[in-house]
Amino acid sequence: MTTMTKMTLQTEGDNHIVVTRHFAAPPEAVYRAHTDPKIIQKWLLGPEGWTMPVCVSDARPGGKFRYEWAHPKQGSFHITGEFVELDPPRRIVHVERMHLPDPTPDNHVETRFEPDGTGTLLTIRMTLPDAETRKTMLATGMEHGMEASYIRLETII
Repeated sequence: MTTMTKMTLQTEGDNHIVVTRHFAAPPEAVYRAHTDPKIIQKWLLGPEGWTMPVCVSDARPGGKFRYEWAHPKQGSFHITGEFVELDPPRRIVHVERMHLPDPTPDNHVETRFEPDGTGTLLTIRMTLPDAETRKTMLATGMEHGMEASYIRLETII
């Protein structure tokens, strides 16, 4: 039997990534965990060993965010971005770029939080400028890092 909490990551067309995952928590809690910097800093850490020493999240249209990750052996990197649209607790639209160390092209992200039975269905749709950018992003180990983070989030909410 497959578990409802497992994350799925699929590609669509040349430049989209769609991630879905079910959480056994109401949309309000999952939404808040994606906007409140004190909560984000506890779960959005990727694989074991990473920390987030800097977490800025000004969750309002036009507000900026900056997440910085560090690892004792693998160095550090960060993401910056801006919130475009927020519809609590249903939807967040933002633009982000990873700095590795040079900034990647803009990634346009829509995150939806839909009531689903006893919890929330999270759907993240990323729109990247081209297939090459998407390939580079997937090669960073993003899928493994997201799943590790979501397992952590499940225990927090």
